[in-house]
Amino acid sequence: MSSTTDHPTAAKPFVANDQRMKWHDGALWFVRSKRDRQAATLPEWEYLRQLASDIKAHTQANLAEYLQQFEENATAQGAVVHWAADADEHNAIVLKLLRQHGVGHVVKSKSMLTEECHLNPYLESHGIEVVDTDLGERIIQLREEPPSHIVLPAIHLKKEDVGETFYRHLGTEQGASDPQYLTEAARGHLRSKFLAAEAGITGVNFAIAETGGVVICTNEGNADLGTSLPPLHIACMGIEKLIPRQADLGVFLRLLARSATGQPITTYSSHYQGPKPGGQLHIILVDNGRTSLRDSDTFRKALNCIRCGACMNTCPVYRRSGGHSYGSVVPGPIGSVLSPSSDAAKHRSLPYACSLCGSCTDVCPVKIPLHHQLLAWRHTLAREGLLPASKRWSMKAGSKLLAHPRLFAAAGWFGRVALRYLPHGLTHNRLNTWARARELPTPPKSSFRSWYRRNRAAQTQLPIVQTPDDPPPRTES
Repeated sequence: MSSTTDHPTAAKPFVANDQRMKWHDGALWFVRSKRDRQAATLPEWEYLRQLASDIKAHTQANLAEYLQQFEENATAQGAVVHWAADADEHNAIVLKLLRQHGVGHVVKSKSMLTEECHLNPYLESHGIEVVDTDLGERIIQLREEPPSHIVLPAIHLKKEDVGETFYRHLGTEQGASDPQYLTEAARGHLRSKFLAAEAGITGVNFAIAETGGVVICTNEGNADLGTSLPPLHIACMGIEKLIPRQADLGVFLRLLARSATGQPITTYSSHYQGPKPGGQLHIILVDNGRTSLRDSDTFRKALNCIRCGACMNTCPVYRRSGGHSYGSVVPGPIGSVLSPSSDAAKHRSLPYACSLCGSCTDVCPVKIPLHHQLLAWRHTLAREGLLPASKRWSMKAGSKLLAHPRLFAAAGWFGRVALRYLPHGLTHNRLNTWARARELPTPPKSSFRSWYRRNRAAQTQLPIVQTPDDPPPRTES
């Protein structure tokens, strides 16, 4: 069995750095606010969300037919289509293609699929240089870190961190933190990599069955440079990226950038239909567990995801704990749904890294019921015996307490008294792991039940359980 990733433990260093945690929280909420402003400019926003969800549902119901149609049309355009059952097969196909063409230097644009398959270290172990060309991806590659966000991979870093990284790896001035200066340094560094590359690897945002074409969305133009200069283009995509028709693309493009970064549209939405003259285009269709997820009535809608990151930008847990605490390629709410589907034992803590506030569901552009799926995962983990003993015992005790109104009322009275008069250190100490990063409000002097008995009981037939702090009932004079 693989080792377990415990989210609370992994989040502790990030939460302990109060200044950085608050900065990270504010930066992501700023992006969420931009998303809200853009959504408000489209009266048809909710209609587009529903339409996108319906298109995805239709595609999943007819996935085999659309995949065959895509292969036929892509092949007719001159592309070569490969099929990979899992990450190992995907990586082997990429390596085989690179070796066939004598490639030693590769430029790669952002691709969460290749992160999922751990393609970079695989190719590097076989002597091939891989350079991530998205600015955020390049920063974390130089730092030898995984991305902390699927759209903003270096959002956990400040400009001073980037300046120090570039000083060590690119030879910029020590202490430099001016964004324009650092961007120009990165541009000069990456241009030489583009010119030396012998192949370009990209992800795929959307693949269109009707045309056999693929669409790649970027804000930096790095995918265009990485595919236009080298003769070999390898496009790696999960099978869920498929949509039926060219006409469907406009629905998703209107939703994607607005949800991801608060832009009306990405700066570059590049269409590839067959290889460039004299070049080759290879498209790798990857399953890697997606078919199994599609077979689940409960979790199937997670395949709707268009990787916008909106659920992360709004999630109060993700914003305050950072993406690396999830121990997963895709963090945040959607990652907490997807990761247990691949290894429930390893990622069993992630469905609990959630307040069930439902904000992720509210902002998802393709209407994935994320907080419902996270709650469903909790039931699944409990049924499979993957909860730690402490959680099992506490839940059993809680169920007994909630099943007996008088016992619940008595416990509430004891809790209110104890929290008012006991020393703070008795409840907030190293033995109480729940309270390490939480503080409780000042408890009320009486329960809601007693307030209701005094003020509302005469207006309803609802039975009221007497509690220890109830005053004598009022009598009419």
